[in-house]
Amino acid sequence: MVTKHKINKRKNCKVRVTFAMPAMNSCGCLYLVGRFNEWNESVYRMQRAADGTWSLTLELESGRDYQYRYRTDNGIWHNDSDVNGHVQNPDGSDSSVVRV
Repeated sequence: MVTKHKINKRKNCKVRVTFAMPAMNSCGCLYLVGRFNEWNESVYRMQRAADGTWSLTLELESGRDYQYRYRTDNGIWHNDSDVNGHVQNPDGSDSSVVRV
């Protein structure tokens, strides 16, 4: 699930975007990976809430589409089902797309 909150557009044209995933069994940590971090698999470690859900908030430029996926600590990839769409990525799987 993705939640978007506009930041004062006159200053920096950014949108605060919160990425969230439900609790997952046998997942010690979860990473947000996408075009916004050059697909680096270890930059954005998500925070785990007491109920086991995961979230992370980033400030992204408005007017752009961002491809992303979630990766568990054991290398399993997940997509977000509640997004603006999906596109095929170079490795043949799908990436989630959020329009900011």
